[in-house]
Amino acid sequence: MTDRWTLYQRRAGLVLGFHGTEKETVSKVVEQRSRAHLTPSRGKNEWLGHGIYFWENDPRRALEWAENGNAKKSIQKPDVVGAVLDLGLCLDLTTRTGLEEVAEAYRTLRDMYASAGFALERNTGGPDKLNRELDCQVIQALHDYRAQRSLAPYDSVRSPFPEADELYEGAGFRAQNHIQIAIINPACIKGYFRPLHAT
Repeated sequence: MTDRWTLYQRRAGLVLGFHGTEKETVSKVVEQRSRAHLTPSRGKNEWLGHGIYFWENDPRRALEWAENGNAKKSIQKPDVVGAVLDLGLCLDLTTRTGLEEVAEAYRTLRDMYASAGFALERNTGGPDKLNRELDCQVIQALHDYRAQRSLAPYDSVRSPFPEADELYEGAGFRAQNHIQIAIINPACIKGYFRPLHAT
């Protein structure tokens, strides 16, 4: 699960992330009532496994999601909170190292399930695969394998996602392309803020 490129998995610098949620939750975390943090997503179809999710550098997309893209529960008063993130040791799926580690985790999980006579979960939900039970299962298995091998745990997971229709006819871009970040280690969240013009 590791190779000579692991050195470059520790991300340098800070990133801005944006999370769509209830207006009351934004106030709670920005004002740090009871040292509040956003709640990690722990469902079985989380795109990047379990963690606190952010849209990288895109408050507008976070607000759109809060207004109409949230399949889990209806948000009554949509709002956006910004966060300053240190991704730390990052499973980055824009890199060959990250992609190969996820592929290896899949093969290990697939073989283990096959030998036990079980079927893996599946990704479903149209061309965008909105319900990513397989991906979530693979990412969570990867974290477990690292722990079993006494490898440093990942602090975050980062990945680009092409989503929705072509931006224009024949485009290689999609109308809702984005980069998502799942923060596993809450210590990577250095602070919360209210984005300007987000509401």
